[in-house]
Amino acid sequence: MSSKVAIAIAAHPDDIEFQMAGTLLLLKQAGYETHYMNVSSGNCGSVEYDAKTTRNIRAGEAKQAAKILGAAFHPSLTNDLEVFYTLDMLRQLAAVIREVKPSIVLTHSPQDYMEDHMNTCRLAVTAAFTHGMPNFKTVPSREIYNDDVTIYHCMPHGLRDGLRRRVWPGAYVNTTSVQKTKRESLTAHKSQQGWLDASQGMNSYLLAMEEMSLELGRMSKKFKCAEGWRRHLHLGFSAQEIDPLAKVLGKDYLINKKYEQELGE
Repeated sequence: MSSKVAIAIAAHPDDIEFQMAGTLLLLKQAGYETHYMNVSSGNCGSVEYDAKTTRNIRAGEAKQAAKILGAAFHPSLTNDLEVFYTLDMLRQLAAVIREVKPSIVLTHSPQDYMEDHMNTCRLAVTAAFTHGMPNFKTVPSREIYNDDVTIYHCMPHGLRDGLRRRVWPGAYVNTTSVQKTKRESLTAHKSQQGWLDASQGMNSYLLAMEEMSLELGRMSKKFKCAEGWRRHLHLGFSAQEIDPLAKVLGKDYLINKKYEQELGE
């Protein structure tokens, strides 16, 4: 029997709030123990403060956001633009996976607009893959567990890959009922409005998240607000193909039939 534990693993403080928080909230409502982790500290996310000050500010904001989401907070492992697929990083993230023992892992898309997101995805996938491997040593040392694990990849920022191609979800999650709390969790990242305006021209931090949620809702042709997910291949993670989000979320989960059909082509 797989555990009722889920973890969201993202690159930076606020990535979970943008793309994963709604699903994490619904899992919490369904009785799951939920966990929240950003691999990077977000220390480069300011034009006003130095790296150390920014790191401290963003850690506080992330802790507040995790509290709003009702998820256990896990500290970052490194700094912005230092998220690399290395053995040291893998051992540390694998230790978190074994400590939490999730059956559901929510993480970034393998294709996204920046390397921190994609490297976090790679690390999360491999860390989960090693959860039952006693000969792979973690730092700190943690015992293995042998439950099934299912990995879901959220939509890339802008719903496109790094070559501007549209990315379609394999399934939609109806986040309409938890959109207010999702918005509140993003609001906790107060330091980021000025930074994203200056660095990316994102003159309304909250509006950008809302627009993505509404766009995914329109793409679903069923929900008002949604998050999109692509499920990782089960080989090495579970004995057979499983889709726990479908089972847990029921009517709030909609499979994209066209996506599923194209998988066999």
